[in-house]
Amino acid sequence: MPDITSEQVAHLANLARIALTPDEIAKLTGELSQIVDSVAKVTEVATPDVPATSHPVALPNVLRPDVVGETLTQQQALSGAPDSDGERFRVTAILGEEQ
Repeated sequence: MPDITSEQVAHLANLARIALTPDEIAKLTGELSQIVDSVAKVTEVATPDVPATSHPVALPNVLRPDVVGETLTQQQALSGAPDSDGERFRVTAILGEEQ
């Protein structure tokens, strides 16, 4: 696999509209080359007979069953609201829209 060059990093930064200093380009060139090398090593050993995994150790499902429980009534939910219209929470507009 060919090495990543500083020209390629500068070109990608330009395409992404990211302003990078020469020091940042040099640092990223080395880091990206290392990432590409690491991916190449994984690709060498990833064969069809090796199953894909999301975690190296099997984990049990730690979620509880989804059971409907006791819920608040509308009146209880609105009782602690700083402002409501009797049916809904009333909040100030946040998008600059006048109401």
